[in-house]
Amino acid sequence: MESYFTAIETSVDRAYEVATQARRLGLDPATIPEIPRAQDMAMRVEKLLQEFDLEGLSREIRALAARMPREEVAIAIARRLATDPNRRGDTADRVETALRVGLAILTEGILVAPLEGLAEVHLRPDRGGEYIELYFAGPIRAAGGTAQALSVLLADIVRQELGIAAYRPDRAEVERYQEEIPLYKHFQHLQYVPTAEEIGTVVRNIPVCISGESTEGDAEVSAFRNLPRVGTNGIRGGACLVIAEGLCQKAAKLRKIVEKLRLPGWEFLAELGHGTKAAEDHSTPKYLAEAVGGRPVLAHPNRPGGFRLVYGRARTGGLASCSVNRRR
Repeated sequence: MESYFTAIETSVDRAYEVATQARRLGLDPATIPEIPRAQDMAMRVEKLLQEFDLEGLSREIRALAARMPREEVAIAIARRLATDPNRRGDTADRVETALRVGLAILTEGILVAPLEGLAEVHLRPDRGGEYIELYFAGPIRAAGGTAQALSVLLADIVRQELGIAAYRPDRAEVERYQEEIPLYKHFQHLQYVPTAEEIGTVVRNIPVCISGESTEGDAEVSAFRNLPRVGTNGIRGGACLVIAEGLCQKAAKLRKIVEKLRLPGWEFLAELGHGTKAAEDHSTPKYLAEAVGGRPVLAHPNRPGGFRLVYGRARTGGLASCSVNRRR
């Protein structure tokens, strides 16, 4: 087995040498191969965010990952980067770096979400002092609900470490989200559509602002328009995803993490998630209602002898194939 992996590494080294020589000819936009090599999750994170001057971060991640879960590694690294006096840039730059690195650790350095899903991070002025605004975009969907929710938790942890003021939405801003999220459902799929009460609970209690760019073309909200602290009347798909599929749908899981780490200010999570149990019942054929007419249905839920998709990688499936297992 050792010789097998050695042969792979030798072949990759040879391929990179050929690519480097070809790029030196100047026939491509870049003069070096753009894809850096990484051996593990820690190195993937460092290479993915190399523009943020994170040399040596992979060693710190490996050391922490050997003795704590990935979520706690992300929080520890984010805290350290946010409060490090030796890092260049102002407070906003340190907050942005900390959050992108934390999200990259949560997504194991294999998704574009830390770069394009979390599009921008701002410190916005307000009467009570500056507050953090997270500007999410569509690619945050790939991170999954847990990472989406934890990115907001990370922002609050960093906020408390740096003494930044909490975001306090007004009534119109709360009702804007309550209009916007159901409207987003008409354009894109949502695994979970929270009630207006759940949306209000989240927005009123989250101490950072969840915003984003307009993602659904010309579609706009009709009631709560031209709000001073909201930059667009369009539907902010990234913000809708983070609130609905992240904070609302994953409230129970997020609550366990908060209680384990004894983080204050997140007690409101106990009010969420009471209606999600039925949605997780695998015998409910609700998904069949969204099937396009004319397309075949391979198997009904939990039908003996039916088919199920197995996600992930195995030796029997390549990059351009999927594995289908017959249910027993």
